[in-house]
Amino acid sequence: MLKITGEGTAQTCDGLTRRDFLQVGTLGAVGLSMADVAAAASSGRVAPGHENRNCIMIFNLGAPSQLDTWDMKPDAPAEIRGPFQPIATTSPEIQISQIFPQMAKHGDKFSLVRSCYHTAAAVHDTGHQMLQTGRLFQGGINTPHAGCVASYLLGRRTDLPGHVILPEPMGRTGGNLPHGQDAGFLGKAHDPFVLMADPSKADFKVPNLLPPREIGEARLDRRRKLRSVVDETVKHFEASEDAALLDSNFESAYRLMTSKQAREAFDLSKESPKTRERYGMNRFGQCCLLSRRLLVAGVRFVTVNTFLTVFDEITWDIHGSKPFTSIEGMRDIVAPMYDQAYSALLEDLHQRGMLDNTLVCSLQEFGRTPRVNPAGGRDHWPQVWTSMFAGGGVQGGRVIGKSDAIGGVPVERPCDPPEVVGTIFRSLGLDLETTLPGPQKRPFALVDHGKHEIRELF
Repeated sequence: MLKITGEGTAQTCDGLTRRDFLQVGTLGAVGLSMADVAAAASSGRVAPGHENRNCIMIFNLGAPSQLDTWDMKPDAPAEIRGPFQPIATTSPEIQISQIFPQMAKHGDKFSLVRSCYHTAAAVHDTGHQMLQTGRLFQGGINTPHAGCVASYLLGRRTDLPGHVILPEPMGRTGGNLPHGQDAGFLGKAHDPFVLMADPSKADFKVPNLLPPREIGEARLDRRRKLRSVVDETVKHFEASEDAALLDSNFESAYRLMTSKQAREAFDLSKESPKTRERYGMNRFGQCCLLSRRLLVAGVRFVTVNTFLTVFDEITWDIHGSKPFTSIEGMRDIVAPMYDQAYSALLEDLHQRGMLDNTLVCSLQEFGRTPRVNPAGGRDHWPQVWTSMFAGGGVQGGRVIGKSDAIGGVPVERPCDPPEVVGTIFRSLGLDLETTLPGPQKRPFALVDHGKHEIRELF
């Protein structure tokens, strides 16, 4: 992850060290020259009318149960249908669980895809990879996160990064595999900016907006001026494409750390107490509010992780026994938090006239077993689950696809991870035939699936 002043994650999540923060243009270690990257960045195509599109990806780490949330089966036996009842929404097509009363008021704004599935191992990490990148990592090739691809192809609009992850990258989820939340083979220079802080805390600050203690702002400015002197004395290098991109990357890092605009975008104290409470004074709620602030400030893509791990905290991972969560824990803690923040985000974007240009996608790594287990929970089930899409050109109030009578497999319009990621690219106006400069200089298709995206959403 590109944390301008912090420790990184490895390839499998390794990032920059504190001393490396002024060298974000260095790409040789991943086999790409700067000219390669410059050429690729200029090849992106944005469809007319999509120039101002944004995306907020909410990733429901832990995986909500489709049967207890957005694809209920009230006529199934008790051990299948679970303890909750469906309720109507403002869309005549959509019913959802009673544990989401606020979302029900916005059923006309979002659409459900009830036929998502994948065929990889039923572990969290593989689902994280596929639903954020469109591919399962194989052969040592880590595909970039959709937000990193968008930032790479479309560039940044302001001093702020093109892609930001809130509040932190995913942590341990049991598989010891990379989660797909970095730039992969595109290189560390295109990693997202990560917050690494809880915005609901009273002492909330963004550590990565300030230079490290050993490099103060005065010294940073001197180093910037020194680069100008060196560039003046090395005219032939300054004229090269490599030098131009190196200078661009250096300036991006410098602008971020010294930008008043960037600091103000992350400053939640500028929001009224009423607005903050509207989203919920918890980590997820304040991350959703912060994502809206970042979009207003010019960030193109924000990823919000609802949770950071599935261990020893109440999450969507409702196995029913410790260190995991019970269905009751989801009902009493997770669902109210999500219901409040998601609804506030949609309402806020709509009231500001931003929803039409902002895709809000709510994704997860897999679904849950149709049958309640002996511990009173549900286990991993990649055979089917529900994803949600709102704004960004999506028609609200619709249901795409269908699962069978017990919520076990798709029976209409199966939808796999490449289509989900392709839908994000489609909303952003990216040409799905675009290729990226992959490992060993092989062109890497943006989407590797014939159907590309869920066309029925638009």
